[in-house]
Amino acid sequence: MRHRSLVILTSVLTTGALTLTACGSRDDDKGGDSGSKKTEVIIGVDAPLTGQNSATGLGIQGGVQVAVDDANKNNLVPGVTFKVQALDDKAIPASGQQNATQLVNDDKVLGVVGPLNSGVATQMQQVFATANLVEISPSNTAPELTQGKNWQTKKVRPFKTYFRTATTDALQGGFAADYAYNTLKKKSVFVVDDKQTYGAGLAKLFTAGFTKAGGKVAGTDHVNTGDTDFSALVTKIKTSKADLVYYGGQYDESEKLTKQLKDGGAKIPLFGGDGMFTPTYIETAGKTSEGDLVTSVGQPVDTLASAQDFIKKYKAAGLKGDYGTYGGYSYDAATAIIKAIGNVVKDGKIPSDARAQIVSEVQKTKFDGVAGPVAFDQYGDTTNKQLTVYQVTDGKWKAVKSGTFTG
Repeated sequence: MRHRSLVILTSVLTTGALTLTACGSRDDDKGGDSGSKKTEVIIGVDAPLTGQNSATGLGIQGGVQVAVDDANKNNLVPGVTFKVQALDDKAIPASGQQNATQLVNDDKVLGVVGPLNSGVATQMQQVFATANLVEISPSNTAPELTQGKNWQTKKVRPFKTYFRTATTDALQGGFAADYAYNTLKKKSVFVVDDKQTYGAGLAKLFTAGFTKAGGKVAGTDHVNTGDTDFSALVTKIKTSKADLVYYGGQYDESEKLTKQLKDGGAKIPLFGGDGMFTPTYIETAGKTSEGDLVTSVGQPVDTLASAQDFIKKYKAAGLKGDYGTYGGYSYDAATAIIKAIGNVVKDGKIPSDARAQIVSEVQKTKFDGVAGPVAFDQYGDTTNKQLTVYQVTDGKWKAVKSGTFTG
C-alpha cells in the first residue's frame, strides 16, 4: 500500500464568528437575517479525496456539502450553523483511523459521514464508538460491519454508533449472481478480487450465489490495489474459457483490466459491484467498457423525482466528483445526522452528553430522503434494500434491472 501525507480539506459553508458554549470555544456570529448568535457544529466527512477512488470520494463530500448548505439556508436547527470538515483517507485504513481520532478530538464534531471503503471502516468504528460519535457510511457494504464477523450464522451488532444508508453485499452479491446466471445466461465465470475487505467479500458472495444457481467457476485470481499490468491475468482468463469475468474491487484497477482483457482478444463482459459504478470507469476504459456491468445500491439517482433538486444544487455549486454513485446517500446520511442534532441541540445549547443522545436519535430516524426512504434496523443497516444492475451502453451506464434480492 502506498503511503501518502494526510490532506485535510475544510469546506466553510457559512462565514462569521461564533458564540462560546459548554462544548468548546465559539465566537460571535453576526451573520444571518436576524443577526443572532449561533453555535458552530461540524459534520465530519472521511473519504478518499485524492488518489485511489477519489472521484467517488469527492461525490460523498459533495453530497454532504449540499445537505449542510440546505440546513443552513433553511435554518433547520435554530441557533446552529453547520460546517463541513472533510478529511482525506486516500482509501488507506490507517489514514482513516487517524482521521477518526482527529474528528473525535474536536468537540464541535457531532456526526461523521463516511468512509467510502469497508476496509477503512474496520479501522474507524472502534474510535467513534469509544467517543459515542455517530458515523453513517453512504457506501460501506461489507455485512460484518453491522452484523459481526459471524453474520452468516449469528448476527451481532458490533458498534451502536455505526450506521449506513447503503445496503450490504449479502444482497448485492446474490443479486449480481442471479442476474448473471438467469438473465445473462452465463454458465462459466472467472472471479477476480483485490484482496480488500469489500472486494474479496463481494467476490465470495457472488461466487456462492452463482454456483448455487448452477453456474461454474472456471478460475479465480487476485490483484493488488495499484496494479496496472494484467497481462498474465488476461492469459489465465482466456485459457479458462469463461464467458464472464466477475471483479470484486474498485474502478481504479477494473477499468484497466477490462481494457487489457478486450484488447487481448477476450470478448467477454466484466461484471462488478458498486465500487466500479462511476463515469470514470467508462472514461478510462473507453470503448472496451461497452457491455460491462455493475450492481449498485438503490435506484438510478438521476431518475428519482426526489433527487432532482439535489442534483441541480450539486451541479450549480460546481462540486467535484461523481454524485451518481453515493452523492444522494451522502446527502441523506448528513440529513439524518442534522435532524438528530436538531432533536438534541436546542437554541444552540449543546448538552454534555450530546453525542450519545444523537446516536439514539439517529437510530429512530425515519424520513423520505433524496435517494429513497431513510430508516435503520436493529443492526444500523438501511431498511432500503433496493438494488440496480447497470450496463455500459453507448458509452454510458444504463439501468437494466432494479429490484430487491432476498436470496
